[in-house]
Amino acid sequence: MKEALIDDRLSVLEARHRALHDAVSRLERRAFLTPEEQREITDLKKRKLLAKDQLFALRRTL
Repeated sequence: MKEALIDDRLSVLEARHRALHDAVSRLERRAFLTPEEQREITDLKKRKLLAKDQLFALRRTL
C-alpha cells in the first residue's frame, strides 16, 4: 500500500519535472526574452529544481 502511494507520488513529480523542463526549453529557444519572461524562466527553473529534489528524497525512502 505504501509503495503504491510512493509510486503515485513519483509519477506526479516526474510529470511535473518534465512539464517544467518543457516550459523552460520553449522559453529558452526564443531569440529575445522580455523581463517578465526572464523572471518566468527563473521561477520555472526554481520549481523544476524543487521537483527534482523531492524526487530524489522520495527515491531515497524506497
